[in-house]
Amino acid sequence: MKEIDNFYLQKEEPAKSCLMALRQIILDRDRNISEAWKYRMPFFCYKGKMFCYLWVEKKTGLPYLGIVEGNKIAHPGLIQDERSRMKIMRFDPSGDLPLETIHDILDCAISLYTSGLIKLK
Repeated sequence: MKEIDNFYLQKEEPAKSCLMALRQIILDRDRNISEAWKYRMPFFCYKGKMFCYLWVEKKTGLPYLGIVEGNKIAHPGLIQDERSRMKIMRFDPSGDLPLETIHDILDCAISLYTSGLIKLK
C-alpha cells in the first residue's frame, strides 16, 4: 500500500471520510492537478508545481485544505493565522462540505497558475 493511501486509511471517522471526499474534489477540479506524497502528507500539484495539501490540525482534530500560494488569494473562506505564505480552510468533518466555497478557492488558486502569476516549469 502506498504511503499516501495509508495517510487516509489511518484517520478516524469522520475525518477520514472528509479527507477522502476533499481528495476527490481536488483531483476532479482540473485535469492538470495530480497527487503527490511530500513532507509526509498528501500534496496536490498543478502541472508539477505545489498547489495545495490536506492535513489534520493536531490541537483541534479538524481536517483542513492548505493552499500553497494562499497569501496571493483574498477569499473570506481562507485563514492565514501565523503562516506567511499559505492559507487554510478548516472543515467540520461531521457536517456537509461547502462545495461551492471549495470550488471558488480552488479556482482562485488555479488562476494564479494559469494567469502566469505563479510561473510553471
